Amino acid sequence: MDRRDFLVASATGMASALAGIGTVRAADALSLSPTNAPWRTFEVVTEVEIWPQDLPAKLWLPLPLYRDTEFQRTLDIAWAGNATTMGVYREPTYGSPAFFAEWSDRAVAPKLRVMKRIATRNRSVDLSGSGSGQVVDREELELYLRPTAHIPTDGIVRTTAQRILPMASATPLDRARAIYEWIVENTYRDPKVIGCGTGDIRFMLESGNLGGKCADLNSLFVGLARSVGIPARDLYGVRVADSATWKSLGKSGDITKAQHCRAEFWDERFGWIPVDPADVRKVVLEEEPNRLLPLDDPRVRLARQKLFGGWEMNWIAFNTAGDTRLSPSTTKPLGHFMYPYAEGAKGPVDYYDPQNFQYRMTAREIKI
Repeated sequence: MDRRDFLVASATGMASALAGIGTVRAADALSLSPTNAPWRTFEVVTEVEIWPQDLPAKLWLPLPLYRDTEFQRTLDIAWAGNATTMGVYREPTYGSPAFFAEWSDRAVAPKLRVMKRIATRNRSVDLSGSGSGQVVDREELELYLRPTAHIPTDGIVRTTAQRILPMASATPLDRARAIYEWIVENTYRDPKVIGCGTGDIRFMLESGNLGGKCADLNSLFVGLARSVGIPARDLYGVRVADSATWKSLGKSGDITKAQHCRAEFWDERFGWIPVDPADVRKVVLEEEPNRLLPLDDPRVRLARQKLFGGWEMNWIAFNTAGDTRLSPSTTKPLGHFMYPYAEGAKGPVDYYDPQNFQYRMTAREIKI
C-alpha cells in the first residue's frame, strides 16, 4: 500500500475483545535533493494504557510527516492493540497524520502499541550563494502566512516585528535573520514552563515576559515573520538521539518527555529554511549544569550560527498543525500536536499530567 493512500482518512474496525494488528510499509513519495549527509534510521515506539473506567475513550497519536522530504523519510508504521476502531487519519488543514484509536468495551483494559521507523539526515542550507530558485504551491505559502489563535499577526506582533527589522529594502533572508537574532538576544528559556509551552505570543509580548520553551520562542519567530509577509511555520516533533555537539540538545532511550518544536521560513531562492532560536537559549541554560552560559561562549556562538539554516536530525518532525482540530474531530482545537492526546468519559485528558491515561515513548537507532 502506498503511504499516500493509507494516510487519507481511513479506519479499520476491530472486534472489541480481540487484539488488532496492522502494519504499513511506506514507499518513497518524493524525489530527494542530493546531499552528502548520511541517513540514520530510528525506531520509535509509543505504548499507551487507558483505565477501563474512563471508557468510552478516544486517542490520537502524532505520526511522522506525511510526505518524505530531503531530511526525513517514513519507512514503516505498525500497531497492535485492542481498540474497537484503529486507523490512520490526516487532519484536513495541514495534512497532519495521526493514529486514531477508540475503545468502547468496558470489559477490556485498553492498550495500544504503535511502532514507527523513520530515516533522517542532518539538514543544512547553504545561504552563502545566490540560491537556485524554488517552486512551491502558492496555497501552501498562504497557509503559513495566516494568523491563528496562538500566533496572531497584527497589533503588538506586527509593531514588534517592524521595530526589529532592518531597512525596508532588506531581503526576506536578512529580515528573517534579524528576527532570529532578536529572539536569541531578548528571550530566555524558562524551566518552570510546563511541557513545551503554549506558544501564546501575544501574551508574551503584551506582558513583557519573554521567557518560555520551544513552542513559545519558536512560535514567536513564526508570528513575527508572518506579520511582515514571510511565510513561516512551526514543526512539532520529538528528539530521538543524543546530539553530536551539545549534550543539552539530545535525548535517546526514554523520550516520553523529549518533545521539541522547531521552525522554518520560506525564501524564494532557497526554499524552506530551518531555524531554532529556542535551542540556542536551551544551550545557554542547560549546556553546563548550574551556570548560565554567556552569549559569547563558544558553544552558544556555534549553536547560534548553526541553527539559522540547519538542524541536527537527531529529531523527527510530526506536523505543522497549530490551533486545529484533528481527524476524527477532537472536542476542542489543539494549540499544537506533538503529545499523545486522549479524550475519555469526562472529556479531554491532560497529556502533561495524565491520570487515567499513561503513555511511554522510546527511541533507538537501528541498522537496516
